[in-house]
Amino acid sequence: MLDRSFDCDVLIVGLGPAGATLAALLGRHGISVIACDTSTVVYPLPRAAHFDHEIMRIFQDLGLADEVLEHARPAGVYEFRSASGETLIEIPDMSQIMDVSGWPRSFMFNQPGVEHALRRHLEKLASVTVRLGHSFIDLRETAAGVEARVADHDGQSYAVRARYLIGCDGGRSTVRDAIGGALESFEFDEPWLVIDAIPRSLAGLPKGNLQLCDPARPTTCVQMGPGRHRWEFMLLPGESAEAVLEDAFVDRLLEKWGAEIEIERKAVYRFHALLASRWRKGPVLLAGDSAHQMPPFAGQGMCSGIRDAANLAWKLAMVIKGRAADALLDSYQEERAPNVRAYIELAIGMGRVVCMIDPAAARERDGQLLAALAAGTPALPPLDPPPLTGAAILSATQGAGEIFPQPVVLVDGLRHGLDDALGEGIWLIGEGGVPELPGVLGVSLDDDRLQPFRPALAKWLGARSAAAVLVRPDRYVFGTGNARFLAEAWLVAIGSGAPVAA
Repeated sequence: MLDRSFDCDVLIVGLGPAGATLAALLGRHGISVIACDTSTVVYPLPRAAHFDHEIMRIFQDLGLADEVLEHARPAGVYEFRSASGETLIEIPDMSQIMDVSGWPRSFMFNQPGVEHALRRHLEKLASVTVRLGHSFIDLRETAAGVEARVADHDGQSYAVRARYLIGCDGGRSTVRDAIGGALESFEFDEPWLVIDAIPRSLAGLPKGNLQLCDPARPTTCVQMGPGRHRWEFMLLPGESAEAVLEDAFVDRLLEKWGAEIEIERKAVYRFHALLASRWRKGPVLLAGDSAHQMPPFAGQGMCSGIRDAANLAWKLAMVIKGRAADALLDSYQEERAPNVRAYIELAIGMGRVVCMIDPAAARERDGQLLAALAAGTPALPPLDPPPLTGAAILSATQGAGEIFPQPVVLVDGLRHGLDDALGEGIWLIGEGGVPELPGVLGVSLDDDRLQPFRPALAKWLGARSAAAVLVRPDRYVFGTGNARFLAEAWLVAIGSGAPVAA
């Protein structure tokens, strides 16, 4: 029951993909949420273009996989080509290969469709209240939480008292300003013209996704969700945003592609990389673009925000329900910031390959990349970040901080994964009996629910010389080892004094 000294447990400011996912995950736990957004509608045009297997697993966890797939398609090959058409870097087509999360590695999608699916889901959650057209003004910390001032449709301000406030309010975050959050710049800032289009014909369009590393005009050409396509053209020195948005200029850029299209949107964006120094101040936390921004070359901007939501939701729920100490929330930035930094460095690494406009430097780059390709030497930073570390990860054990796999089988022709079999929450999976633990599902490998997945799970444990694994609600591995040892270590990590049953 909600403490009547509060209006909600969590106030979320901003209802983009990160804010909506956070609200949905908290609502599933029965946490009382008020989510406000300045806009009254979902932004109607695409922005993000890509999400990965881990994000699809989160959508599956929310019961939204089928709806999301209506607006998404597995991504094909991703190529970096020289001006003459030579392949410099190739990230293979993995559309038919299941990644660790039990889904294809990458998807291209139409963001408004996915956001509408998230909003419809929020309407079904009794503990979530959505207030559209309501704008955050400022906040003050109280002895027990936070009090925010919010303005309604008519500009009338009112107070919202919450245990926690989460700023998901984008790159120009007012919440970040309110807690004094500075931004670290990665010294990457390039203006690009973005054109979203609906093809009338697929003729002239590449089947994969391209980065054309042409010093005369670095260009991106990628698939979006079903029936959509995107081009991005780097602005050259001396070009203004106003000039490149002119119809005649856009027509000249698209002419050589020979595609029959209907332009849905054209806009100029600055592709930059920023990371907030502070993600938490007492009961106020940041998530999504308010905490970090990155160039789009790795397709990880929105993904990183949704990972924030998945990491933060279970921690907030456990703290609010009294199952973990408030200090557990300190592990949020500790885990997420290095993960985001790795993706920023990957995106910048890709961007520096693409955004080269000096012809001599571009020729040298092409030679180096062709030589690396011939030698099988990686030309980019690792595509996957290192495992999570921090107080809520038992890093001394093998596999800790990794994404736990989701084996998938077909049952009567229908897809059935490990997550479907075990459901939400914390899992302690092991050989033989496992100890009982409050709020933890203990499952033996001999359990009937694991029968279809037993070989894959036994192989995973065997590769790590472990008898058991404790898997967090965000599907990252807390640690591996003896089941009782894991149970005791988990209680220490979350700051719980609950005993472990014999």
